[in-house]
Amino acid sequence: MKNLFRMLHPLVLFLAATSAATAHEFWISPITYVIQPGEQAEAHLRVGQGFIGPAYSYQTRQFERFEVVQGETITPVEGRLGDVPAMKMDGLQDGLAIIVHETVDNSLTYKEWAKFEKFFTHKAMTRVPSAHDARGIRRENFKEDYRRFAKSLIAVGSGEGADRNMGLQTEIIALNNPYTEDLSEMAVKVLLNGEPRANAQVELFVRDTAGEIDVQLYSTDAEGIGRFPVKPGNEYLVDAVAMEALPNDDPDEGAVWRSLWAALTFKLPN
Repeated sequence: MKNLFRMLHPLVLFLAATSAATAHEFWISPITYVIQPGEQAEAHLRVGQGFIGPAYSYQTRQFERFEVVQGETITPVEGRLGDVPAMKMDGLQDGLAIIVHETVDNSLTYKEWAKFEKFFTHKAMTRVPSAHDARGIRRENFKEDYRRFAKSLIAVGSGEGADRNMGLQTEIIALNNPYTEDLSEMAVKVLLNGEPRANAQVELFVRDTAGEIDVQLYSTDAEGIGRFPVKPGNEYLVDAVAMEALPNDDPDEGAVWRSLWAALTFKLPN
């Protein structure tokens, strides 16, 4: 089958990698990806590097959306402040469950251009530096806002169903069901503002059955669609980042850039 993803540069992730080498991803980390109807679904929210990171607690001030979608049923994730794992939900019905989480905006300050350059270079955002300079923005002491849009697929019972557009500003849609299809390749579609992202870099994190982690960089095709190989028992995090210019060009008045992070997690059954 023709590979619709163009592999750019596979690499082995060294667990001792420093923060300067990779960006911090945000993802939903289910404790169990396959449960039975009546069982409690539990999932962590994680921020880290290379598919490794601490679990964050349930904090309503930190998200705008946190819900589980099954067919036409949308159920908000409710909890107590400080709950870990952040998601504990009963009553899910048989079928594919899509966990959706959208954070609020956060911000960071780039004191030096070199740090910003490492970020946009790693994420293959080649137009950012020329656009930054064209706007007349200084190259030090400026702010970037960022927002995370994460999804995760879990199977309840049969796991029957399909992922779909959840209306996030940016998101990754699985075009295959990893729990009901016999897969050697997985297809995904990357969207931004509801439109396919052509030639967008996608970072794939793979945790195999031995717990080893591998990281690979890919690029989507003209339709925002791509395929990558998958194996039974492996856990996957698919990550794509977009950058948008904010209307403010004065760093003293607030953030001048906003990064938008899309993530999708799933695990193939053994």
